[in-house]
Amino acid sequence: MATTTGLESLVDQIISVITNDGRNIVGVLKGFDQATNIILDESHERVFSTKCHLFNRILRNVSQIFIHNILLWFSLSECVGVLRVLIYQEGVQQLVLGLYIIRGDNIGVIGELDEELDASLDFSKLRAHPLKPVVH
Repeated sequence: MATTTGLESLVDQIISVITNDGRNIVGVLKGFDQATNIILDESHERVFSTKCHLFNRILRNVSQIFIHNILLWFSLSECVGVLRVLIYQEGVQQLVLGLYIIRGDNIGVIGELDEELDASLDFSKLRAHPLKPVVH
């Protein structure tokens, strides 16, 4: 008796995969097998976060400083100043993976991606809690 996974119609289309450890991987489905191991091309992982950082630093006659790879310029008089900056992360980070294989036993959900809707999203403004891993 032959079994099918229902993925035949999604080959060469962009899909979104949620793994059991809570990762969201998007890419073009290139192939799969009977164990639902899948091959994605042009893939990337979307890393969601709600984190922001509050940075305090006492400064003496400094005109620039790097905080989390962001260069801040400012001017201070001869007195001591306190710099307090609230830094928000860029929203959803997209980490390029390229050609990527995901084992079937690590897949939680596979879904079709609406390319038009996905292209209209501004990922720099999205904030969300990361998904928690599946607990058995």
